[in-house]
Amino acid sequence: MFIPLILKAGALYYYVDENGVYHFSDKRTNEKYDKVMVWSDKNLPAIKKELNINFDLYIKEASVYYGVDKDLIRAMIKVESDYDPYAVSRKGARGLMQLMPETAQMFRLVNPFHPRDNIFAGVAYFKALLVKYKGNVKLALAAYNAGPSAVDKYQGIPPYPETKNYVKKVLEWQKRYKEEAVRLLQKKSRVEIISERVIKRK
Repeated sequence: MFIPLILKAGALYYYVDENGVYHFSDKRTNEKYDKVMVWSDKNLPAIKKELNINFDLYIKEASVYYGVDKDLIRAMIKVESDYDPYAVSRKGARGLMQLMPETAQMFRLVNPFHPRDNIFAGVAYFKALLVKYKGNVKLALAAYNAGPSAVDKYQGIPPYPETKNYVKKVLEWQKRYKEEAVRLLQKKSRVEIISERVIKRK
C-alpha cells in the first residue's frame, strides 16, 4: 500500500505525464510523483531531484558490500519510508532507512537525506545487529525497530505491537520482492524464446 508523505515547506513533488504536462503537489499522493524540487531558502533556486534514481543500484552495492540480502534491504526501505528519501518520522528518524540522529552519528552519516549514504549507513547498522544476534534476521529487525536493549531485555522480539508488525511486514515484503524477481526472470526467459523462434522463422 502506498503511504502518502507530506513534505516540509521548501519542497514540491512533481511528475511529467505522457503529454509533457508538469503536475505539482506538496504531498506525494501516488507513485507518479517521482521527482522533487527542494530549496533551503526562498532566495535560492530550487534543486531538482529524482526520487527513485539509483536506489536499486545503491541497494545492490550495499548488499554486496555488507553481505545482506538485497530484497531484505528493499523491504526495510519500503516499510521504513516507502522510498521517500526526505521522510521524517514523528520521533525524528530520517531518510530512506529512517535512522535516528544518534545512529546516524554512530555511522558518520553527515546527510541523512542523501539516498546512497543513508542506505549504506542503515545497512551497516543492520549488519551489526545481524552479527550481534548471530544471523537471526527476526531479532535483528526487531532491534532495528525497537533498539537492541529492548530485544536483550525480552530475550527475543519485544511484545510491542509496532515492532511485531514491523518484523512481519518486512519479511512479507522481502518475500514479495523475491517472488517478483522470479516472475521477471521467467517473463524475460519467455520473451527471449519467442524472439529466438521469430528469428528462426525468418
